[in-house]
Amino acid sequence: MDLPRSIGELLKEKTIILKGADAATAQGFTQVPNFILKSKRLSSGDKLAFAMLLSYAWQNDYCFPGQKRLGEDMGLHETNVRRHLKSLEAHGMLAIVRRGQGKTNIYELDLKPRRL
Repeated sequence: MDLPRSIGELLKEKTIILKGADAATAQGFTQVPNFILKSKRLSSGDKLAFAMLLSYAWQNDYCFPGQKRLGEDMGLHETNVRRHLKSLEAHGMLAIVRRGQGKTNIYELDLKPRRL
């Protein structure tokens, strides 16, 4: 019996070829649910943080970038990254699993549509 493969394995198959892709588009895409993009309660920073976490999650089926890395990718200081992560957590869209000193947190994203 063949076991189902992970999303990460399926994505590595390269079933889509991008012709004429420039350096920006060749690095991939991230889909963000419309209910997040259209939310009136989430700040633009909250939405960007969620999108960045999604971009990491699809790579290996887990999402565990450090806050420093998130800050670099978002163009924000780590303090602001933490503020946006706390906001997403307060809205029930993110659960943060703290793994201890010196290890990055694991982020569990909730993609269930809701009114935000």
